Amino acid sequence: KMADSRPLDFGKFWYALGKELSDLPVAPEVSPIPLRSNDFCDLYGVTLTSVGPYRIFGYLSIPKGEGPFPTIYYVPKNASVLEVIPQGTSNRIRSRFLTFSIACRGMRNSDKPYAAMYPGQLTDGLDSLDTYVYRGIAADTIRGLDFLMTRPEVDKSKVVAWGNDNAILAASLHGGVTHVVSTPAYLVDTLKAASVSSGYPLEEFNDYLRFYSGNKKTVGQVLEYFNLKWHAQSVDAMTLIMADNSSGIYSQSFLGEFSDRIQGEVTIHESEDSTYRDGLFAEEWITNYLYGPREKPILPPHWEQ
Repeated sequence: KMADSRPLDFGKFWYALGKELSDLPVAPEVSPIPLRSNDFCDLYGVTLTSVGPYRIFGYLSIPKGEGPFPTIYYVPKNASVLEVIPQGTSNRIRSRFLTFSIACRGMRNSDKPYAAMYPGQLTDGLDSLDTYVYRGIAADTIRGLDFLMTRPEVDKSKVVAWGNDNAILAASLHGGVTHVVSTPAYLVDTLKAASVSSGYPLEEFNDYLRFYSGNKKTVGQVLEYFNLKWHAQSVDAMTLIMADNSSGIYSQSFLGEFSDRIQGEVTIHESEDSTYRDGLFAEEWITNYLYGPREKPILPPHWEQ
């Protein structure tokens, strides 16, 4: 039965990673990027030390004016290119929120000495818990928050982790997250989801198992440490889960076992199959929680026609 497969040393594994990080100075280097700054915000390039030690890169955007500011932490994504804010987001969001987006190891900007293949990174080193790249990616995700907590411009009562599965890992593994917007794509019951999928990113796991069919048991065991189902009980942030539609793999019903375990207040938005409507829902949700119901969300110009 799936419900009993939380690894016995799950807590020990994640405690050890936290300890390794806390023994390592963040050692931030922050440099202004005048070309990407404007009349409502300033942009900085930031490098930090994560486990390895490994240097990772992020973009810090700080609104002009009196802080501290509500903060959006764009967690590392499963793609090679780092953006200041996600594609399709209005640049004016940077007038209202401090934003920090980070490239985990393997992404461009954080690709020395390790450049990831996309697709391919999700299964890198998956034949053992010691070598699986996601331990490092989880560390990079936590490290970004360690850095944010040192910045006086950050309103510590309003820190949103925004992105894919890593947004849940961030909230589970770091106490600084107050709100979450997460679109799970590969870390909830991974192999079960992959078995009914033929699309990426889940197909990466199928590709891997076709190639290394003898490893299935080990792969399943390794992935349980990252299964969001076992991380949910440590999430006490206000959480918005962006689910697939009812016929998609990560539908509300598939995610139920995971979302029911989240300790904070949970909203589940089932996809309306419209980037516009789904995006609008998330922007309204976050604006309501961080600014109150009277404030309008900032939307991309092409949505406001």
